[in-house]
Amino acid sequence: MSPQSEPDNRHIRQVVLPSGRTIQVVYFGDAAGSQGEDGGAGTTELHICPECDSHLVYPVEWEEAGATHWRVALRCPNCEWGTVGVFEQELVELFDCELDRGTEALMRDLQRLSRANMESDIERFIDALQGDHLLPDDF
Repeated sequence: MSPQSEPDNRHIRQVVLPSGRTIQVVYFGDAAGSQGEDGGAGTTELHICPECDSHLVYPVEWEEAGATHWRVALRCPNCEWGTVGVFEQELVELFDCELDRGTEALMRDLQRLSRANMESDIERFIDALQGDHLLPDDF
């Protein structure tokens, strides 16, 4: 699975899939870098938007692009920036950890909001009971 150099800065890597089928992955340009296909500069944190500095960039889709690289489509919900790039495994793993942290933060917020809503519902129900606003027909 070692890359072969080709003319016009192409690199070809043979990849054996779990099914036993062999495919060739062709990289144009520097296959070892973490440069997006749009020719942008190298990226160190995929969750940060290069246009608006939002920390909310998320993957739209991703797939393996060789033994140590991933092709990832990114989108920023703030400014609608998007790109598709091939990134090193280590960078994608850091991105995945950041996505996990974001998911955990969202789940904590959802639990707090759900609890606050439930407390509000219970308080309104208690007020309705105490004010004789509930009748047997309500059930």
